[in-house]
Amino acid sequence: MNKNTLLGLLLMGAVIMVFMYLNKPTPEQIEAARRAQQEQMAAENKTDQGQPITIDSVTAAQRQQYAATIRQEGVLDTLTGLYTLTSGNVRLTVSADSSARIGGEIKVGSTVVPASDVFNASYGNIDKSVAAQAVNELRQAVDDVTRFKGFNNFRTGSDSATVSLRNDVLALTISSRGGVIRKAELLDKKYNKYDGGQVCPVAPGDDMYGFVLQGDNVQYDTRDLYFDAIQESDSTVLMSVTPGDGVMLGIRYTLPKGDAYTVRMELVQKDMTNIIPVSVSGMDFVWKQRMARNEVGRVFESDNSAIYYMTAGGDVDNLNEHSDATEDIKDPLQWVAFKNQFFTSLLVADEGFNSARMSSTILKDNEHFLKDMSFDSRMNYSSALEMPASFTFFIGPNSYPLLSDLSDNILPEKDLKLTKLLPLGWPLFRWINTWIVIPVFDFLGKYIANYGIIILLLTIFIKLILFPFTYKSYMSQAKMRVLAPEIKEINDKYPGKENAMRRQQETMALYSRAGANPMSGCLPMLLQLPILIAMFRFFPSAIELRGESFLWAADLSAPDFVIHLPFAIPFLGSNLSLFCLLMTAVNIIYTRINLQNQPGGNQMPGMKWMMYLMPVMFLVFFNNYASGLSYYYLLSLLITIVQTYVFRRIVDENKVRAAMRANASKPKKKSGFMARLEEAQRKQQAMLREQERQRGGRKGGNNKR
Repeated sequence: MNKNTLLGLLLMGAVIMVFMYLNKPTPEQIEAARRAQQEQMAAENKTDQGQPITIDSVTAAQRQQYAATIRQEGVLDTLTGLYTLTSGNVRLTVSADSSARIGGEIKVGSTVVPASDVFNASYGNIDKSVAAQAVNELRQAVDDVTRFKGFNNFRTGSDSATVSLRNDVLALTISSRGGVIRKAELLDKKYNKYDGGQVCPVAPGDDMYGFVLQGDNVQYDTRDLYFDAIQESDSTVLMSVTPGDGVMLGIRYTLPKGDAYTVRMELVQKDMTNIIPVSVSGMDFVWKQRMARNEVGRVFESDNSAIYYMTAGGDVDNLNEHSDATEDIKDPLQWVAFKNQFFTSLLVADEGFNSARMSSTILKDNEHFLKDMSFDSRMNYSSALEMPASFTFFIGPNSYPLLSDLSDNILPEKDLKLTKLLPLGWPLFRWINTWIVIPVFDFLGKYIANYGIIILLLTIFIKLILFPFTYKSYMSQAKMRVLAPEIKEINDKYPGKENAMRRQQETMALYSRAGANPMSGCLPMLLQLPILIAMFRFFPSAIELRGESFLWAADLSAPDFVIHLPFAIPFLGSNLSLFCLLMTAVNIIYTRINLQNQPGGNQMPGMKWMMYLMPVMFLVFFNNYASGLSYYYLLSLLITIVQTYVFRRIVDENKVRAAMRANASKPKKKSGFMARLEEAQRKQQAMLREQERQRGGRKGGNNKR
């Protein structure tokens, strides 16, 4: 900025200041503006007040009707001879005789309006707006009592009223509000949360379910009712409401003794035809849960938590675990489950659900909860039945043996496929897990307490199974290394694209004479791949590893975050798993050894960096996975490296070369694969010759013209 520009700005500022001073309002103008503003505000307030408040009066006929309603739906106090009816903020009393003198009170905010003032239209010093609201409260309360009949007496109560059931593994707290299981706590001390508390698959305030029945112009939702508890036995409690005229609606719970994680739930009723028309053939069952976080690895736990369900046709499916999801199911369902990584709340309906709508919402910014889940369903119902619906709750750990037994015990005539709650992979990988890995794992767990040792023995067992394939793969690599110089001679003898077919024929002929197959090294590795993937699915689902420590890992089912950095690494974060780092380091070493074993390995500089990039990608991928999985892969790589060095010791490549030369001198019949390959090559070569001939013919014709 030069001197002239600065001077110009100063002059402009001075002109603006003088202009503002000369045009400032006088004191009289300021006072006039203030009075005008006050008058405008007064006018707006007057407008906001609207029309004068009018208060509806209660007629004599309505008073007689209200008195009859209080005597019919209220509670009689034999000492005072008064019937009392309570509904929301309204409490009304009337004598047992035919008098229509109604007492009581109506609460409007912090103001208590005597009911007699409302009926006499005499409000004293009570504000008109409060009086008008009191009349509305009175009318609404009596209307609710009339619509809900005797159930209205059960629409208020205490949330703290509870009853308990308990066995060796499960403790239930059943609330009077809704008659629902308010809390379900697993008693096994090894089932602790990441913050030290006990695991509660059903927690107070975070889990609510209920039945919605349709009456005459009114819905009866059990979640809005307060039930009375009747302890029928040590293991059974009945939560019931008795609206009168012999009508009873209840939810019965039975918790078997011993180590049962199942709770029997039955909807029971009596004389409900007085409330619900027999023409009503359906009811709604609603279940909502805010799923609590239990594990250290929140992201991984959330990705393994979802709503699972089984259709009547026997298919088990689930909502998307990685994003918000909503689904409408028109087909009948047998069961639904709110499944956590290691624990599940599952409900099996004896007669099934006719249809359902379910949704799951991820709570990304909530430290203590994972997802909001909801299940709205339609079921068959008849008010004439004493037990219109019955269920079995399972509230417990996702243990494969436990779930397998439950499938046979809950509904023996049906295959519930509850083991599908464990995501063990596609059918092939699931078969490997259920028939090989899990039985061996459970067998070792009966005799060995340390799960780090169990994983070591399991790894050795799997490596023994794979040993023939590993040895065959190494021998194939050895043969290819022996043939590498001769293959190089063929490539040098027939260079260029025009000799590609001849070069390929000579190479395949060399393989045939030597008895080598370039694919024989890949097939053993492909056969090992299903087991590697099966183990990848098994470890994150093995609840046996939960809370089990080994070396520096406090929990083999969670990441072993031993290294905590003061900064975040992209894609990794600031916490690093030590087992994962060791696995990555060993994987890089194994990659180097494997490249050395490959024929012409030193002649592939363009591929080397890609081979070394894979272990780094595994580091990013497995850093937040279960430390037991990284530990397994670490052991598997170490054993593979040891096997490689043992093979180098016992396999003499000179003997391999001599055996191949001897094999080449023997007359042999071509294998079907080689015969088909050579036939395909001959056809391709003939096609190329024909194409060359046609191109030559076209060139000759052009020259003649």
